[in-house]
Amino acid sequence: MHSRRLARDYETLPATSEAMILFSMITRMGRRLARPRAAVLH
Repeated sequence: MHSRRLARDYETLPATSEAMILFSMITRMGRRLARPRAAVLH
């Protein structure tokens, strides 16, 4: 579980929670984009 901090609501400010979600999604999408892809034959 890479985004453990999002599993519980520890933050008191909504803006902090929103920033944590945004950071988590950026990290996830960066990992997804960095994954090597299989060769696609057309």
